[in-house]
Amino acid sequence: MEHVEMRNTIPALAIVIPCFNEEEVLPVTAPLFLGKLKSLIARNKIAPESCVLYVDDGSRDRTWQIIRRLAKDAHIIGIRQSRNRGHQNTVLAGLMEAKDLFDITISIDCDGQDDLDAMDQMVDAYLHGYEVVYGVRSSRDEDNFCKRFTAEAFYRLMKLLGAEVVFNHADYRLISGRVLRELAEFKEVNIFLRGLVPLAGFESTSVYYKRHRRAAGKSHYPLGKMLGLAFDGITSLSARPIHTITSMGLMVSALSFVMIVWIVVCFCMGRTVQGWASTCVIASFIGGIQLLCTGVIGEYVGKIYLETKARPRYIISERTFEREDLL
Repeated sequence: MEHVEMRNTIPALAIVIPCFNEEEVLPVTAPLFLGKLKSLIARNKIAPESCVLYVDDGSRDRTWQIIRRLAKDAHIIGIRQSRNRGHQNTVLAGLMEAKDLFDITISIDCDGQDDLDAMDQMVDAYLHGYEVVYGVRSSRDEDNFCKRFTAEAFYRLMKLLGAEVVFNHADYRLISGRVLRELAEFKEVNIFLRGLVPLAGFESTSVYYKRHRRAAGKSHYPLGKMLGLAFDGITSLSARPIHTITSMGLMVSALSFVMIVWIVVCFCMGRTVQGWASTCVIASFIGGIQLLCTGVIGEYVGKIYLETKARPRYIISERTFEREDLL
């Protein structure tokens, strides 16, 4: 780790919590988040004006009504997006809302699976001079084989394809206001925060914790969404798949050239045999490679299309507070 300097000031913290259709779990976990916040305040780890910031991702259930009710407590505030825009944009909305109001943020899911006590270590690391502190799972023993295998394969594949990510880290992290202001300069529409935060640089460290079972309700990240997030992360952060396609094309072309030479030699020696099997195999192989490559290139073209439009990554339609009151 790099040498960093201790901080002497007490930071104001915003615990940023994205929510989408969480009416079942919010009443269970909200007292836990508030209790942790007040515990940190009582021990002079964070400033009294620290808050829990809920971000509603256009929920279709009573999530926003619950957030408004929770916001009667002075330490809880909430914002609502105009429509559902996905987990990563929701986290980004909360971080950007907090960057000029608080010194540090800790983003965490509202399902109660991430260990809240890791926040103490995160704040301590910040006070020791670190700008970013990643919450990293110490193990995946509670996951079934399929979940564990796919999750770990995702991180290894991301690293193999050139994306800089922290192994077994999701979106539980502390980020200083200084880093958030730099992140605001990243203008891409296709957001993958697990890769963007390391790109910002600055001094960072990790704290390790054991993840719990979901407190209530059902997960909103089934396997299909996880695979979609993985593909978005890869294509948003790395051009290596395009380079891989080029290498694959060269290899297939070289193999085809060798086969052509072999066929000509066989023809000249009178050893050619008419048949459809070899022709079908070769045609199917080449066709499959072409379709795969076209699909990957199309994914990049689609992302370029969205980036050139430069649409807003989030739109906040409601707040439970007036920004001027917190500035």
